[in-house]
Amino acid sequence: MQARPLHNDPTVAPPPGRPPQAWPQQANGNPAGSASSPLPVGAAAPQLSVDYQAARNIAAQVARQREELLKTVPGMDRDSEEQRCLDWINEAVALWSDAHAMTPHEDGALRRAVYDLLYRAGRLQPYLDEERVEDIIIQGPNEVWLDYGDGSRRMVGPIADSEEELLELLRELARGSGHSERTISTANPTLALSLQDGSRLQAITGLGPMTYAVIRRHRVAHSGLDDLVRLGTIDLILREFLGACVRAEKNVMIAGKQKAGKTTLLRAMLKEFDPDCRFATIQTEDELFAHNNGYHRQVVSLVGRESNGEKDVTGRGAGEITLLDLMHPALRMSLERIVVGEVRGPEVVAMMQALTNGSGGNLCTIHARRPDIVFDRIAELYALAQGNLSEQLAYRQTANGLDFIVFVDMTDETQIGGSRHRYVSHVLEVTGIGEAGRPATNEIFAPGRGFGELRAVPQMDPGCIDDLRRVGFDSGLLQLQYGAWEQPLELKVGASR
Repeated sequence: MQARPLHNDPTVAPPPGRPPQAWPQQANGNPAGSASSPLPVGAAAPQLSVDYQAARNIAAQVARQREELLKTVPGMDRDSEEQRCLDWINEAVALWSDAHAMTPHEDGALRRAVYDLLYRAGRLQPYLDEERVEDIIIQGPNEVWLDYGDGSRRMVGPIADSEEELLELLRELARGSGHSERTISTANPTLALSLQDGSRLQAITGLGPMTYAVIRRHRVAHSGLDDLVRLGTIDLILREFLGACVRAEKNVMIAGKQKAGKTTLLRAMLKEFDPDCRFATIQTEDELFAHNNGYHRQVVSLVGRESNGEKDVTGRGAGEITLLDLMHPALRMSLERIVVGEVRGPEVVAMMQALTNGSGGNLCTIHARRPDIVFDRIAELYALAQGNLSEQLAYRQTANGLDFIVFVDMTDETQIGGSRHRYVSHVLEVTGIGEAGRPATNEIFAPGRGFGELRAVPQMDPGCIDDLRRVGFDSGLLQLQYGAWEQPLELKVGASR
């Protein structure tokens, strides 16, 4: 057996927001009072106690000064306005500090809190800045939990003093993220949006005893396939195979469980597009960041819009723009490819039509618990579409339009002292219509069951192997039965010993 390289597992995360220039800096370069210094996973971030009533009062004072400033100088640019506000924050905090004998570190924490209230996510911001956080779980204003990438969880302090203050925070997040049409109230009890840093927020109010929200942070927001090799999601062989699928303009659907890493893999595969490839991303909230990642230059980024709460004469929400609504005009934008962030409803029909009628190289994701039920999930979504489209039509269009299904899995052993592992387990080639009218598949990559490897290793050549060879893929890599893994995935249960 040939020697295989061992890949490291670095932490990859997007940088926090730009620190205000006027703040004193700690030795690590972070603003004083910042909660982003390195710590062991799951450990509490060092946070000084902040008088949030004082922070709110100073923020309100500076907001009034800002309002008067913008009336006087209506054309002032954002940077100049922000710097003026920072000067006012420093002045107000200095007065408060003198009156209450605060330390320099307490001064910095209060300045940061005021700035966050004015320009960022308020009392949520320290948790959004914490690189190790994967989910922020909000159970009313007083109960907030942080979920980390390794599966650990801890409770942190309140982010609001009342339900109304929490709702106002959520509304402010919507306004600050450019979603002025989205709000949350008893009349509009749900809110879904992308925050300025790309995190995804989902909130519900008025349908239970308190307001609930979850913020999903994208810890691996700008990684390519090489980064996923280092993280252990794929090996070098699968990295080359997926890159070749993109270059050969194969239509690929990424499937998997919730939180398994489908969107992360989709972003990484987008980096295999030519920088000048013209393509559209169609999403309910922007989680792909292709239009501003510094790599792609020809991206049509389309995001659906929620209803304003009213109904039109057809009973549809007024102002609502669904992914299905976006799909048809997108097809007229002289695109080379279409990427749907997640197929979750009737837009699956338009997506499959694009796969069968247009050029290749389109990508999308879908939720599915196992690779063998992906086709049934597609058929279920067809049944939800207008006209109650048939299962057989779903199967036929899937067989005609899809080339590969890539399944992303997750094994979570945190409850028994282990780790959370995310990895690609299968790559299925769709080969046409099979028995009972269902799409037929070949397992090109699958777990190495004979030697205890849950991650994908080569099984056979795909039928389109010549297409992949033409874009530079070395088909000899598919003969390495152990893939490029040095050893099977280390697990506490079911691992090969």
